[in-house]
Amino acid sequence: MTADFPFLSAILLCCLVGLVLILITPIQHEMRIKWISAVFSGLTLVISLCLFLAYDRLQGGFQFVERIDWIPGLGISYYNGADGFGLPMLLLTGIVFFTAVLTSWELNKRVKEFFALMFFLVLGVFGMFMSLDLFFIFVWYDVSLFPMYLLIAIWGSTRKEYGAMKLTLYLLAGSALILPAILYLVVNAVPRSFDLLALMAPDTFTPWQQRFAFIFLYIGFGILAGVWPFHTWSPVGHGAAPTSVSMIHAGVLMKIGAFGVLRVGMFLCPDGWQYWAELMALLATVGIVYGVLAGLRQKDLKFVIGYSSVSHMGIVGLGLSTVSVDGLNGAVFQMFAHGIMTALFFSSVGYIYDKTHTRMIAELGGLSRPMPVITGYFILAALTGIGVPCLASFWGELTVFIATFRAYPVYGTLVIGTLVVSALFMLRVVQRTCFGPVQDALAHLPDIAFMPGFPRLILASVIVLFGLFPGLLFDVIKSASIPFIAGLSQ
Repeated sequence: MTADFPFLSAILLCCLVGLVLILITPIQHEMRIKWISAVFSGLTLVISLCLFLAYDRLQGGFQFVERIDWIPGLGISYYNGADGFGLPMLLLTGIVFFTAVLTSWELNKRVKEFFALMFFLVLGVFGMFMSLDLFFIFVWYDVSLFPMYLLIAIWGSTRKEYGAMKLTLYLLAGSALILPAILYLVVNAVPRSFDLLALMAPDTFTPWQQRFAFIFLYIGFGILAGVWPFHTWSPVGHGAAPTSVSMIHAGVLMKIGAFGVLRVGMFLCPDGWQYWAELMALLATVGIVYGVLAGLRQKDLKFVIGYSSVSHMGIVGLGLSTVSVDGLNGAVFQMFAHGIMTALFFSSVGYIYDKTHTRMIAELGGLSRPMPVITGYFILAALTGIGVPCLASFWGELTVFIATFRAYPVYGTLVIGTLVVSALFMLRVVQRTCFGPVQDALAHLPDIAFMPGFPRLILASVIVLFGLFPGLLFDVIKSASIPFIAGLSQ
């Protein structure tokens, strides 16, 4: 369905206009820069929410389509559309972007450059989730990666130069695998085109071509998704990044990796997807187990969350590997829920660190007494992470596990047992940081006020909303997953 108004381009335009206004604002007007950032990030949230609510779930398919031929001779177009897979990711990005900007309100170091880089990064993320042209998918993917080095190296902590460099090298290696795979598919298509939907036509690629291209796309995009054993950049990057960048990093940036596997790899190479599905399931299972076991050894709260993210993104990969409607539904739901949960987790830990100047679990204790509100958000994020019923992550994990037990019962049993251990460990972390005797140095710390707590309140509300009413999200996702899986048998 073609849009009467270019809503998707309006999201990109908000990012672009916000970026330009930040760049032309004098560097000394820091509060003006923050208000520009808040207004234009808020507009992206409003538009993405309107798109989510306006989407026709019964009709399904790609809606709000925009297309302008750019280089017809090469088959390249500015081509956007949103379906049941893309819309949740656009909404996720809008929520995390806006709350990350508000979380950065007290920043006072090189404010102009920080917010400019944030807008540039999120411009690429939004573009990746809406583009239907392989050329632009690759461009938006790279746009979303480059600002991360500066954001971590300048504003980060805890071996920030090392973390920034390692992250950048890994993600560029992934990009180096994605580009030749895309070119391989385009060159072998008749007629030659970068049009994603045109390339999905039956018999466009032979089964062998699909198997060859898919493994490049899976590893290339999978590096950003934290697929084991290419995950090692992720906890280091999480630990080094400043709070709002960690929110963007874990909340949405890792999702474009998983989304790339889905949108490009699985859409264009369904035979390759089915051929490599068992390998995907194995790597996902190892990633889940490894993330939990490595997390058990961490003493820094940020690294606990970082390894938890590796494990949770493994659940996404496991769902994708099942080649089923339930698996896809659960994977996309988990991507959304994990993005909100980690944003709340990192923003809560960031506030605690700002006040206590430590993230070491052993140095924290009894925080619920002097800081009941922020520890409440921390506990909610922890409970969401362990899959407590009626919180958002529960539904994604439940659906993925149902699909996994049907396709890979041994892996399903192993993963369930591992996540039980993870839940016990996370509860132990909560007990040691939030309860027990209050550390003398922490007894008089101020709790979070309403305005700094407002972005955390938004994230917490989203977790509860989709935990209580998962159908709001599942109805959108199913409009894409059911016809996609049905098309595999045709």
